[in-house]
Amino acid sequence: MADTELIAALRDAEAVKFGEFELSHGGISEYYVDKYVFETDPNCLKLISKAFAERVGGMKLAGVALGAVPLVAATSVETGNPYVIVRKKAKEYGTGNQIEGDLDDGEEIVVLEDIATTGQSAIDAVEALRDAGAVVDRVLVVVDREEGARENLAEHGIELEALLTASELLADR
Repeated sequence: MADTELIAALRDAEAVKFGEFELSHGGISEYYVDKYVFETDPNCLKLISKAFAERVGGMKLAGVALGAVPLVAATSVETGNPYVIVRKKAKEYGTGNQIEGDLDDGEEIVVLEDIATTGQSAIDAVEALRDAGAVVDRVLVVVDREEGARENLAEHGIELEALLTASELLADR
């Protein structure tokens, strides 16, 4: 069942835009969910972190840089669960880490993401975490655009759980 309070908050913050937009994977869409709008709106961030907190239990969290960092930080504060940040690639200076934060071998992690379209950035993050010894089989997203992410993640043994689907977010618009 759709979270009507979260839908209203995303709409009130004007995080859902209509027009013609190019997406990160190169596709074109008639709508755009602006993660930076909802991640910088305190009300949206509070609702998202509370909803994520209800779903993560005591598991350690991971956020994909840059987009999911506010989400994972707010959820960590809400739950008290520690988190790590997964970079898209290892940085080429300093420590050279791809994963920032304390991660123990065999640790169970749930990945938090903003929006899933194809799911590729979440797959890349899960693979980096698994390569580092973590056990990861679930990704939580704010919005599933319903464009193949669920199926692509499933092919990698990862369950996708979304707070909202595009169908729910765009209904009655």
